[in-house]
Amino acid sequence: MSVFTRELKLAWSGGGGAALPVGFFFAAGSLTPFAVGNDISNLQIAGPGVMWIALALSSLLPMERLFQADLEDGTLDAYAGSGVGMEGIALAKTLAHWIATGIPLAIVAPMLWIMLQGPPATSPFVIAASLMGSAAFFFFGSIGAALTAGMRRGGLLIALVTLPLYVPTMIFGAAALYAAASGGDWAQPAMLTAAVALFGIATSPFAAAMALRTAID
Repeated sequence: MSVFTRELKLAWSGGGGAALPVGFFFAAGSLTPFAVGNDISNLQIAGPGVMWIALALSSLLPMERLFQADLEDGTLDAYAGSGVGMEGIALAKTLAHWIATGIPLAIVAPMLWIMLQGPPATSPFVIAASLMGSAAFFFFGSIGAALTAGMRRGGLLIALVTLPLYVPTMIFGAAALYAAASGGDWAQPAMLTAAVALFGIATSPFAAAMALRTAID
């Protein structure tokens, strides 16, 4: 619990907390009319896909500092020497960063959704889907962050490693928003999105822990 509390404070303070990812989220979505035009039907078609791409890229921004700073200042070595499982450390750090950044992204998602001509009535569903999606992005992203810890230009490498893992979440999430906006059956793609997120939460701490042990050695 003490590790989680420390990481939550660092996640809020380091690099401006959620300000940069949220700003990027809005900036990426705001550029959509320049690409597809300001026709309402075009924005409604492009909106769900654009939202999930922007959410995925915004979730990548905090990943570079997830483990890098602790590896450089010896904190991870101290954790490893204290007998605390690296799986628990990876879980606590990723969960703290998701709370600090992923939840704010989900909260502001309806504003971008409405700006892209999505139905305002579906805003609660947009928040729920964004919570699931951002959780998947952060936990899968922690694998890339652990694999690239200690490397130069880690941010680019994290993107190369992580983006393929994001693809199922983006596909299912965009399908859920399309269905919700058109009045179709959104339950199945939403459940698939939740399943991917749960799979990431369950497995990523173990994969990240293995990579961190290698980085420490």
